[in-house]
Amino acid sequence: MAKQTPRTRRVGDQIQKELAELIRDEVRDPRVSGSVTVSGVEVSKDMAHARVYMTVLGASAEQSQVAADALNGAAGFLRRELRRRMVLRQVPQLQFLHDPSFDRGAHLTSLIDRVMADERSGKTPRDDD
Repeated sequence: MAKQTPRTRRVGDQIQKELAELIRDEVRDPRVSGSVTVSGVEVSKDMAHARVYMTVLGASAEQSQVAADALNGAAGFLRRELRRRMVLRQVPQLQFLHDPSFDRGAHLTSLIDRVMADERSGKTPRDDD
């Protein structure tokens, strides 16, 4: 999406907060089990569309994608609930996307932990040249 304005950023932050509560308290789909984290919301300048980035903590990327698909199926319900909670002329269409940044962070942490364990045990990295 295009560069966000201060207003779209504020609306995105509020949508993020409300969606986190709605998903935790109202969504009963078993595919959305676990700890769903809404990591960010990008709202278009015309306020017609919002990309919602999410992941399921402690789950694989595939499980998070299944949860995103389930939330896309529940987008109409979530949008209607947002309309009740927020004072907006137009509540944007919601598109849920899996946020891979948590997966990358976990992978990097495991690599760092492995290197630290190797250093503590006295192993040296192999040269593959």
